[in-house]
This record gives sequence, C-alpha cells and structure tokens, in this order.
Amino acid sequence: MEAKDLCLAYDGRMVLCEVDFHIDAGDYLCILGENGSGKNTLLKALLGLKAPTDGKIIYGAGLTQSLVGYLPQQTQIQKDFPASVREVVLSGCLGGGFFPFYRAADKKKAQDAMEKMGISH
Repeated sequence: MEAKDLCLAYDGRMVLCEVDFHIDAGDYLCILGENGSGKNTLLKALLGLKAPTDGKIIYGAGLTQSLVGYLPQQTQIQKDFPASVREVVLSGCLGGGFFPFYRAADKKKAQDAMEKMGISH
C-alpha cells in the first residue's frame, strides 16, 4: 500500500496534506498523534470511507480496501470489553460466512498468527 501526496479535508478544512508513505507486505503501521491531528481521517481514507482531496492511495499485490483492517483505540464504552486476545484474533475468521462455532482450521490459523506475533501466551 502506498500514499502519494495524499490530502484530506473535512468541511473544506484541510486536515492532512502531502502525506507520503509505503507499506510492504508483512509490515505493520501504527498511527499516533494528538487529538484532531487526522488519524481517523487517514484511516477512513485507507478504508475507502473518505475520498482524498488530492493525491492517491495505491493498493498493490491483490490488496483491496476491503482487506485493510485496523484496531481502534479503546473508548469509555469499550472499557470492559469482554474478549480475550485469542477471541479478537479469531474474529478475523468471521469473513468467510456465518458459522455458530469456529472451525478447527480457524483456531489453528489464529494460533499460528498469535505465535508468529509472539502473543500466544
């Protein structure tokens, strides 16, 4: 994924401008900044929920907007979110249709991903 000269605005007010970055397969991106600095606006653009004012976002190697995922920051409403890390990782398998229980292949895929990230403990 790549952003080239990306500019984003809300209500005619420029929020981000001339943003450039490149993310290779397997990379992770952490977006940090002050309140109101444009983090959510950038995410909305990457997810295809907000059109750029200028510049472009390039999805390569079979990547599409629908394959971009993100983990939002915790809010007061989510303060007591009742899910384990394993359950959150497993939830990534829900896109393949409705199943009342996770399949063995889903559980293995989630476990392998957690081991790869060093978070299986």
